[in-house]
Formats: sequence, structure tokens, C-alpha cells
Amino acid sequence: MPQSNVLRRDEEPLAAPAQSFEIRALPGPLGAEIIGLDLGRELSPEDFARVRKAHLDHHLLVFRDQRITPQQHIDFSRRFGRLMIHVLHQFHLPGHPEILVVSNIVEDGKPIGLGDAGKYWHSDISYKPLPSLGSLLHAQELPAEGGDTLFANMHLAYDTLPPALRSAIEGRTAVHSYLAKYGQLQKQGNWRPNLSARQLAQVQEVSHPVVRTHPENGKRALFVSEGFTTRIEGLPEDESRQILEALFAHSVRPEHIYRHRWQPHDLVFWDNRSLIHLAAGTPDHLRRKLYRTTIEGDKPF
Repeated sequence: MPQSNVLRRDEEPLAAPAQSFEIRALPGPLGAEIIGLDLGRELSPEDFARVRKAHLDHHLLVFRDQRITPQQHIDFSRRFGRLMIHVLHQFHLPGHPEILVVSNIVEDGKPIGLGDAGKYWHSDISYKPLPSLGSLLHAQELPAEGGDTLFANMHLAYDTLPPALRSAIEGRTAVHSYLAKYGQLQKQGNWRPNLSARQLAQVQEVSHPVVRTHPENGKRALFVSEGFTTRIEGLPEDESRQILEALFAHSVRPEHIYRHRWQPHDLVFWDNRSLIHLAAGTPDHLRRKLYRTTIEGDKPF
């Protein structure tokens, strides 16, 4: 008699088999690529532990050639924590509100995604009381030229601060606002809809430490960005602006930056507690589409 595949109640389900994959550090100040891992398959506990450690060690992971569905993208992301739903519901992937469509494509006169995402250096969703742990961006359609993403290591930025600037921000907090550049972006293109009262209620200003301690690796990092940080609390406006401009400029020195040149089906997973990022831009006549999930983090300290 053939054996049944149905588990008895006293049997444990079989653990996912381990996969053979390689972790290669990228040249430069951050990042590693993962070769040979299929995120469409369930990861064994051992494989997941390797990936998690690599993410903490390198701050950014590039998973090559991931031919996964939106649901598989969501399922993998959820293993790291609760997913955040972006305030711009207009650009959620239909049927999958956990995914924000990042795209410059216009169909029937309407944008299908957020076409100016990442125009200013920022850490995703730093404007929430619980900012993001990390984001996972999966390439769907890439342009023949352009479309790169730049990442800056904010641990290095803090470690290399001039002593006077480090002293000026010690113990300080700064205000983060989703609306910091929103009006400017509306004037520059048609990607940013007017926000409803309900949407505005989701993006109230918050305060976070200018220097935060990573909750998992214990390292200190700058936690300000031109995209969302508006002022340092407790300082005169002129002094606050001067210090922030100095921090923004220092953060994105060339030696702090990794430039990601996308390959088909790349999935990039970065740590928003350690990095800021910037979209380098895509020619208007070339199509670009990516899917993004974002994982909720902890209250910065």
C-alpha cells in the first residue's frame, strides 16, 4: 500500500531543506550579494539565520535573479517583522497593499507608481514613531540606461564626523516630516497627489535622536536626511539649518557610498537604521518599475 503524505497529529512538518548559496562582500563601504539562494522557496532556519547575520554585517544585501511573485516577496519580508503600509494608497500594488509600486510608467494618463521616489537622500519612513527596520525593493522592469540607486553608510558618517560637529549634535533630537519636500515634489512632477485629511493624519511630525544606536549591532549612526529631517530641536533656526546642511553633506561623501546598478530580477534588502539612499534618476522615455515592501522597526534611541 502506498504511503500517505498526510501528517499524523503527532508528527512534525518537515523543515525546509538547506540551500547552497554564497555571500560575497561588495567592494566599498557596505553591501554584499547573495548568489544561489531562491527566495521563492521557504528558507530553512539555518539559511535564514545566515541571511539575517549578513544583513546586520553588511547593511545591504543584493539577492540576484529572484523570479518571485509579489506574495513570495511579502512572505519573505514578513519573516523580519511587521510590514508597513505606505500612506500613498494610490500606488499600492492591486491586491497587495503591503507593496508600494515605484515606477515612472504612465498608463491611460495616470501614473501606476511613485515616479519620483527617492529623489532626495532619505531613510524610508523615518517620519513615523516607529521608523523602518529595512526595505526590500524587487526589480520588475528596468531601463536600458540610468535607474541606479545610491546608498550611504551612516555608521561611517558618524564615525568620521569632525569633533566640533559631533559635539554640536550630542544628545540632540531632530524633527522628521513626510511633508518636508512634498510641496516641492508636487511642483516638479505629477507623481504626488494631494493628501486627504486621513492621509495627513498618518504623517504627523515626529522627533528622533540625531544619532541613533542600532538596536541589534549596537553601533551608532547619524539619523538625519535631507528628504525628511526639517530641524534640530532646541537650536535657533539658523544654527539648526547650518548644522543639518553640514551633516547632509558629510553623510554623502563619496567614500561612504555604494552605487547599485540594477540587474534583472534583483531584490535589494537594506537597513534603514544604518543607511540613507537616493534614486539617481531614469530618463523620462525609459520605463522603470520596482516593488517595495517596508518592515517596521523600533523606536530609535
